[in-house]
Amino acid sequence: MQTVYERCCGIDVHKKLIVACFRNGKKAEVRKFDTLTCSIKELGNWLLDNNCQMVAMESTGAYWKPIYNILELLNIDVMVVNAHHMKTVPGRKTDIKDAQWIADLLQHGLLKSSFIPDKEQRELREIVRYRKNLIEERSRELNRLEKTLEGANIKLSSFVSSLTGVSSRKLIEQALVGEVNQENIDDLIHSSMQSKKSELLLAMDGVFSSVQKLLVNAILDHIDDMTKRINNLDNIINSYMKSYEDAIKKIDEISGIGTRSAEVILAEIGLDMSRFPTAAHLASWSGLCPSNNESAGKRKSGKTNKGNKYLKSTLIQCAKSAQKDKNSFFHAQYQRLVVRRGANRATVAVAHSMLIAIYHMLKDNVPFKDLGNDYYTKFNKEKKANYYFKKLQELGVSFPVSVAT
Repeated sequence: MQTVYERCCGIDVHKKLIVACFRNGKKAEVRKFDTLTCSIKELGNWLLDNNCQMVAMESTGAYWKPIYNILELLNIDVMVVNAHHMKTVPGRKTDIKDAQWIADLLQHGLLKSSFIPDKEQRELREIVRYRKNLIEERSRELNRLEKTLEGANIKLSSFVSSLTGVSSRKLIEQALVGEVNQENIDDLIHSSMQSKKSELLLAMDGVFSSVQKLLVNAILDHIDDMTKRINNLDNIINSYMKSYEDAIKKIDEISGIGTRSAEVILAEIGLDMSRFPTAAHLASWSGLCPSNNESAGKRKSGKTNKGNKYLKSTLIQCAKSAQKDKNSFFHAQYQRLVVRRGANRATVAVAHSMLIAIYHMLKDNVPFKDLGNDYYTKFNKEKKANYYFKKLQELGVSFPVSVAT
């Protein structure tokens, strides 16, 4: 087998232990290090002294990041590899054998490096991902608030679109200290909600226990705290994403994608599309295309891989929003697929199309052009017309000869 790297190193990464196997030709040397910064620097100096050409390690949680950062500063070439691509023989697993196996695969060019962005983008990713997690946690707190209000027989969520609105908040706070009645409700609700005043009075006719009052106050304080932190993160992200402004505006034109979603997408994939040879590579990396599953010349169903969970979940949320826009191509695509493939697969297909569009927009520096909701009716018109005529005839609807032909 051809040797690609004469001097290379395979690293097995753990929380407290690093096992490194350095191969020089057929000779192999194994050393163990802890994960403190001084030890990682010692590992880097050892590799530099031996003129190491390439280092490979698994993408194990977040434990690979400090090693990658320090080796990157020492100008040592490093590749982070998907653990699924280098499974060793079952029943022969130890930390040392793992490191030796990684080094052996690397030396013969059998490992493929994962996409690792530069340090600036990695830091931007951390901020954007933290904001996304906070937004999701705030949504969970809102669900807890609604459940607690239901437990107190307060049906406010049945008559308002959001429990975070100003009027909703005033109604809840008044219910915690007293009651909402005919005399004070006008001071609590917005003028646009006057038509629902009688319904809101009935909805707020509940009883809070002392424990429920304490719980609702705790939930409201948590929601306020997270809202404040999310706003602070918005300001930080805006200051760090000034170079992305044009791309954000461009992606924001796609139906279903807002500014925050565009920021998440760009933080994950960056602006340089040359990292991905084709749009299909980007779709595969994100986990928005089916895996390969073929046997005896027959292609079988293949589930999507895990991919980048932040990018994947964001695009699926955008796809669910885009499919509601009846004037867009994405709505037509969803309606075409949902009947025979189901809602979930149709949504993933829409998310896949959105990502392909983003790839070409960034690579070719072109604006978004919606194909329109009539895209699928622009070709094979006669064939489609005959199909629907036959379906109507099966239902007992008759047509004049001139119309049917």
